Amino acid sequence: MSQDDIFSTLPEDTEMTNPNLAGEDVTYTEDNIVTLDWKEHLRRRPGMYIGKLGDGSNFDDGIYVLLKEVLDNSIDEYMMGYGKQITVDVKDASVTVRDYGRGIPLGKLTDVVSKMNTGGKYDSKAFKKSVGLNGVGLKAVNALSSTFEIMSVRDGQARKAVFHEGNLDVDEEISSTDEPNGTMVTFIPDGSIFKDYTFREEFIVPLLKNYTFLNTGLNIIYNGKRYHSRNGLLDLLRENMTKEPLYPIIHLKGDDIEVTITHANQYGEEYYSFVNGQHTTQGGTHLAAFKESVSRTLKDYFGRNFEYSDIRNGMIAAIAIKVEEPVFESQTKTKLGSRDMGPEGPTVAKFVGDFVKKELDNYLHKDLDTAEIILKKVQESERERKAMAGVTKLARERAKKVNLHNRKLLDCRVHLNDVKGDEEKKAASSIFITEGDSAAGSITKIRNVETQAVFSLRGKPLNSYGLTQKVVYENEEFNLLQAALNIEEGIDGLRYNKVIIATDADVDGMHIRLLMLTFFLQFFPDLVKKGHVYVLQTPLFRVRNRETTRRAKAKGKGDKAKDETYYCYTDEERVAAIEKLGNKAEITRFKGLGEISPEEFRDFIGPDMRLDRVALRKEDGVAELLEFYMGKNTSERQTFIIDNLVIEDDEDIM
Repeated sequence: MSQDDIFSTLPEDTEMTNPNLAGEDVTYTEDNIVTLDWKEHLRRRPGMYIGKLGDGSNFDDGIYVLLKEVLDNSIDEYMMGYGKQITVDVKDASVTVRDYGRGIPLGKLTDVVSKMNTGGKYDSKAFKKSVGLNGVGLKAVNALSSTFEIMSVRDGQARKAVFHEGNLDVDEEISSTDEPNGTMVTFIPDGSIFKDYTFREEFIVPLLKNYTFLNTGLNIIYNGKRYHSRNGLLDLLRENMTKEPLYPIIHLKGDDIEVTITHANQYGEEYYSFVNGQHTTQGGTHLAAFKESVSRTLKDYFGRNFEYSDIRNGMIAAIAIKVEEPVFESQTKTKLGSRDMGPEGPTVAKFVGDFVKKELDNYLHKDLDTAEIILKKVQESERERKAMAGVTKLARERAKKVNLHNRKLLDCRVHLNDVKGDEEKKAASSIFITEGDSAAGSITKIRNVETQAVFSLRGKPLNSYGLTQKVVYENEEFNLLQAALNIEEGIDGLRYNKVIIATDADVDGMHIRLLMLTFFLQFFPDLVKKGHVYVLQTPLFRVRNRETTRRAKAKGKGDKAKDETYYCYTDEERVAAIEKLGNKAEITRFKGLGEISPEEFRDFIGPDMRLDRVALRKEDGVAELLEFYMGKNTSERQTFIIDNLVIEDDEDIM
């Protein structure tokens, strides 16, 4: 179904002019040709090397890519059989990584961190199945750090170098040492590039855990705490599953490949894929081959003409392979592009397919109980899909008929399906899910039409807890939202990188937010687990200088009032603002998004907008929380509310 057939696209007053046609002559001479040195290019075009920048509030922000680039070198040493421990210390803005591998050859210490196309991984004999082969990683960390220190120890000798912004400050002579072999890197990301950044444990710990899952026997000591795995991908699945498996996790291992497979009572598919220890969050040729081969093997084993979607519904699986000289689709290595396992090896598809067909088929013939449970799960998914066939068809027709006058969706120019390979545009694309026309109107008037779309809800959504997927198609709001996001066939087709719930900061708004979260957690848990769902934080209060505002308005200079206007997201911020302004403070409590003028709203959904990412982790006990707050235990909830009710005096918020 073409997305152009679903909803309205851009506002009628949007200009579609060519911004390059400015009506003036532009000179183009030899003076326009510039040659940048290695660090200038990295600092001017960091997105080419580390994807987006960010401030550390998202798992794929640039500061974590820098950490990963350093860690990848240490992991490569471990994979080659050197050093069983890596120490990682993160304190405020400073990161130190110490491994106990062979150490960088001392005579080339400065070269490997400051000369492009310099590294030891071009020789596949030394690093046969490495993550980094382009000789850029450490150089990117060096160039994008305000301070970068590196020390290498080899057989009783050590050498150290210190840089700032890629410029060499200290280059010590080789000296004797009692330190064990290995490499130590300390860096501080440059605050002029990564604005107001903060390292967060919630993103660092999963990254480190993944390294241990993929390298059984490796110890990573993070800020004094040890992470270790004995069971590889089996531990990974146990760590990440938020629902109990229907049968014991199938764990299969071979040369250069490891897979785990199970099903749970949940919708959608959930995969974790890795290449040479690199978490390929966007999948690639190995994941595509894995999904195809698992589906085909199960279909052949049962001898039934099952749909692949029924076989994979509720499946949770992981695959890790090792490829010689892997080719990724971007420098951030989130999607494998390699067709072959190596210069002389089989194709990735054949390698994965042959392994899965043999090992999974053998497993099922030995464990008939597991095979029986899988069969029942697939048949259950098949029955539900067939029961929805008529509903689905009607729902699709309804979605096609929605037109400009419905104003359900105001789209943006950027569609993820149309910009494959453009990481910056993908990261920037977002959709706001708003309540009512007034809130949608404020956002629509000042949004960035290039990257921000708006979907307007009509009233409160249905409480979908405990319902089947049939409701997604029968309920008009859910059906149209699913079509707008293009997730009917799974999140691979997701059109927006960020799905942002934007509701009023009152009781009704919180209720709508909870209803939307219930919908996503029930039917699209992988959308949440992949980090695509967010909640927009908007200010609760505006505190401004009453006298300055009055005088500025009288003089027709309203802009001056902005100098003493504070937008407060918490009571603590409100109190601090009042203390600054004293008895001249004028306080406005925003009860709805529609009360905030479009001009004021501009900053709230701009580059610095405050977003809370919705997480779905095993330890959160989300299933129990949803059952309590959204289930049918009305009397139990009523008792809880009465016991925990707090009434505040009006004076507290004036």
